[in-house]
Amino acid sequence: MALEFLNESIETADRKIIEDIQTERLRNTLVNVYENVLFYKKRLDDCGVDPYNFKDIGELQKIPFTTKEDLRLNYPFHMLARPFGEIVRIHSSSGTTGNPTVVAYTGRDIEMWGSVIARQLFSLNLRRGDIFQNSYGYGLFTGGLGLHYGIEKLGGVAIPVSGGNTERQIKIMQDFLSDVLCCTPSYALHIAEVGKELGVDFSGLSLKAGIFGAEPWTNQIRKEIEKRLKISAYDIYGLSEVIGPGVSCECYCKKGLHVAEDNFIVETIDPKTGKNVPGSETGELVFTTITKEGMPVIRYRTKDLSNLVYDKCECGRTHVRMAKPIGRSDDMLIIRGVNVFPSQIEEVLMNVKEIEPHYLIVVEKRNFLDFIEVWVEVSENIFSEKMNALEIFESSIEHKLYSAIGINIDVKLKEPKTIKRSEGKARRVVDMRKGEKP
Repeated sequence: MALEFLNESIETADRKIIEDIQTERLRNTLVNVYENVLFYKKRLDDCGVDPYNFKDIGELQKIPFTTKEDLRLNYPFHMLARPFGEIVRIHSSSGTTGNPTVVAYTGRDIEMWGSVIARQLFSLNLRRGDIFQNSYGYGLFTGGLGLHYGIEKLGGVAIPVSGGNTERQIKIMQDFLSDVLCCTPSYALHIAEVGKELGVDFSGLSLKAGIFGAEPWTNQIRKEIEKRLKISAYDIYGLSEVIGPGVSCECYCKKGLHVAEDNFIVETIDPKTGKNVPGSETGELVFTTITKEGMPVIRYRTKDLSNLVYDKCECGRTHVRMAKPIGRSDDMLIIRGVNVFPSQIEEVLMNVKEIEPHYLIVVEKRNFLDFIEVWVEVSENIFSEKMNALEIFESSIEHKLYSAIGINIDVKLKEPKTIKRSEGKARRVVDMRKGEKP
């Protein structure tokens, strides 16, 4: 029965019970990595943490962070805590900047992963028999298969479409009576755009919900997706190094993403100093896996920026909630001494109704000074205005950006469909200082 995915003893437990569960599972995980992963044995010996006598979850902060670079240096299999024979699946990142990061799973890891996602889908009021159009990429990317197993665990119907071929996606949506769309938020907007060109009335389809992740997206983008696709849009968060999608997910209340705390411990740190900060303050998310066998990670630095809320949610669940990430610490742009996040720019742009939800941030150096320019698409009727009217419109957006961010940002209006669309993660920033090209 699907009701097994409302696990009240876990999901509504008080803080002490949650921490007791975490302490026991963390101890077992530390023993596992100490005995089976040379990298972590050395780390634990150096910092003086004895996994066999581990009693206080506060000791976790004594252990150094694990970084993506650590995983790359131990490429491909030196971080595995189980031998082949127990490992049943391997995923990997693209490795566009050096060795890819490799992650591995035992059969029990796959079972846990599916159960966590099924529990999250249930918290969105999705049920057995719902039809899920899974348009995340399959293959080495964790998105597609991660959601797939959770959908099947729930008792849902999985359509493994993967990404791309947008017209076919829409035909499947119509013919197969898809209830739920799973993909990146930028691809959801692209589907909506193509559907409009084809004359599709999304309000007449079975589609009722969307589960979107793999890239930061604002509540303004949420409203745009909901308006265009006539659905309720929910955020799911994960990263391959921890497990994949399902580390956290919104419930139907949309008041933050519930972290599956019986499987993952979350901390927030100052990205510059590495010191822990209170959950209410924005910091870099750090995750420790406490049930993963094949390749656990201890205090993994995500570079994603968010804050935590420990209050009981309106849905009754008590697991800590993380706010929608505002971006990544390595995505932060420093323009003439001012810290600028792409999400800040997006929030301003999406509140201008004449702008389409497609934009590109271009950073360059002119006469030794950093400049930032934003290319934004506008609707056909706006672009057909006289030049003087367009210049006034550009200036009004520049004023809004200056008021919100505090620096001058040039705005360039672009014709509809001139900014490249994405079937996966959207490319929002081009930094010409690094040799990148629009």
